[in-house]
Amino acid sequence: MSTPFPFTAVVGQDDLRLALLLNAVSPAVGGVLVRGEKGTAKSTAVRALSALLPEVAVVPGCRFSCDPAAPDPSCPDGPHEVGPGTTRPSRMVELPVGASEDRLVGALDIERALAEGVKAFEPGLLADAHRGILYVDEVNLLHDHLVDLLLDAAAMGASYVEREGVSVRHASKFLLVGTMNPEEGELRPQLLDRFGLTVEVAASREPDQRVEVVRRRLAYDDDPAGFSARWADEESAVRQRVVAARELLPSVRLGDGALRQIAATCAAFEVDGMRADIVMARTATALAAWAGRTDVLAEDVRQAALLALPHRRRRNPFDAPGLDEDKLDETLEEFSGSGDSGGSEDSGNDDEPDPDGPGGGGGQPPSSDGPQADGGSGAQPEAGDGGEPQPSGAGAGEQAAARASEPFRTKVLSVPGLGQGAAGRRSRARTEHGRTTGARRPQGALTKLHLAATVQAAAPHQRARGRSGRGLVVRRDDLRQATREGREGNLVLFVVDASGSMAARQRMSAVKGAVLSLLLDAYQRRDKVGLVTFRGSAAEVALPPTSSVDAAAARLETLPTGGRTPLAAGLLRAHEVLRVERLRDPARRALVVVVTDGRATGGPEPVSLAGRAARLFAAEGLASVVVDCESGPVRLGLAGQLAGELGGTAVTLDELRADSIAGLVKDVQRRAA
Repeated sequence: MSTPFPFTAVVGQDDLRLALLLNAVSPAVGGVLVRGEKGTAKSTAVRALSALLPEVAVVPGCRFSCDPAAPDPSCPDGPHEVGPGTTRPSRMVELPVGASEDRLVGALDIERALAEGVKAFEPGLLADAHRGILYVDEVNLLHDHLVDLLLDAAAMGASYVEREGVSVRHASKFLLVGTMNPEEGELRPQLLDRFGLTVEVAASREPDQRVEVVRRRLAYDDDPAGFSARWADEESAVRQRVVAARELLPSVRLGDGALRQIAATCAAFEVDGMRADIVMARTATALAAWAGRTDVLAEDVRQAALLALPHRRRRNPFDAPGLDEDKLDETLEEFSGSGDSGGSEDSGNDDEPDPDGPGGGGGQPPSSDGPQADGGSGAQPEAGDGGEPQPSGAGAGEQAAARASEPFRTKVLSVPGLGQGAAGRRSRARTEHGRTTGARRPQGALTKLHLAATVQAAAPHQRARGRSGRGLVVRRDDLRQATREGREGNLVLFVVDASGSMAARQRMSAVKGAVLSLLLDAYQRRDKVGLVTFRGSAAEVALPPTSSVDAAAARLETLPTGGRTPLAAGLLRAHEVLRVERLRDPARRALVVVVTDGRATGGPEPVSLAGRAARLFAAEGLASVVVDCESGPVRLGLAGQLAGELGGTAVTLDELRADSIAGLVKDVQRRAA
């Protein structure tokens, strides 16, 4: 087993280390979501945390880590007698993004169940993580069906497996820790709210810190065991401090004044529900215990708010998480005189504003940044097109970017046919989850048994196989895999006309509002999105295909307009983007959304060129929709003609609204080549 990077050797990242340590002191805080760019010690710090947790007492031989002092009465390996038990180190279980449902919740031995009539259950990761840490790297990329299972386990503290007439239930209480890069997309609100705390991390811009990051990383890579040994004293000190804080935690008093500040803060920032109040209260008490105090002070409440509220105050997917600290201070000041003990005395509180220093400092230099496996790389903000220049701001007729109008709920646009791409919520697809539509012989490992089809395949051979007992004689050739139909996520590629013909302020505002609404719909349906714009004399990829709908919304907000309408260039650039994306992810089907009034100007024969470019999409059977932005009493119908060339459908801005009385666009019709 490889030697993990020592927690106390992580340079800087104070908020990250503090949030992890608070959860080590009080697992009831509810876990941590770590957001940040690549190369910022997210995974390094999380993996190092398990070494600081106290050992866990377990029932000998129990696969579900039952507490010997209070064993689970419904444990599948039970019943257990109350006894001394044995101890083992706390576990950190990693959930891979591509894990199967069986790997997460456990799997039934179907062959033994059919042949011997026994309930043979193999525990999954939720059982392994019980009373430990469940770590999900890139948690925002986790498939929806796994998210649902995590939500159930986190809410109920138990995992339930109900399959093929067999029911298994076991305890599953874990500290949920997730890391994510926001550029790759956001989390579902339900899962986001399940994380007690959130922290934002970024690479330091201080040269001294970056030097120390590299120095420590190289030293660790050269000799992991020797490097860890040099930090053993600091690790031991933090471990002892965690144990002491855990013992002190039940004695911490959360006074009425602190409770009023917590309630007032949550109300002031308009967070949903009461979970934020509870998490803030638990975090504030953990902060006091970590500092060695038995009273919660105002600074504990303030720090708790900074950790517990930013991810809960988002009002829509395009709002960046964060907290107005001036407003926070005003709220705390307004409700500060409520009789909370210790609020005005600062004695013995020498380093409370920064209580996270592991082991009272942990050997960190005064200015450093956390190392990571890829060497503490600096922040590299996502470029719109890998270095391709933005349209010239000096072009004739260019207008400043118009603000988008209010988004609205759009009608469902989907790709026709049956796909087999990544799980999502847009188009019909063969998936591992959904309604059962049939059965087939398994290709590789059996993951979803079709019981009726398996029995039907095995039944005619029972006499020839010499069946004499109660069980059915089943062989591997009899097993049948259930085929299921659900929904997939698509690549929604927006091709937006930013030319002068679209430049009227009110008109472009409506167009941006429509695209923003479609982006919001793509976020909810778990799509990837891309953005191609065209104006002047060329087209550009404003945003390559990504899971970050927020990034697409940001690009849209700053999109200027003006110049001619190189429609053909926009379509050809979009066609090239799709070609490259098919090589990267051939299973993900695309939906092209062209937002234009259909005009084509600039260059020789612009209309003819646009028609030829559009017919490339039709020839390849690419699904497309043209959002007709033409307005005014006289309409030329050019967008409808473009839709015909593309082999797709045209829909006006008014028809795009889900509440409009015009015809509902359910599926994008393909025109026969």
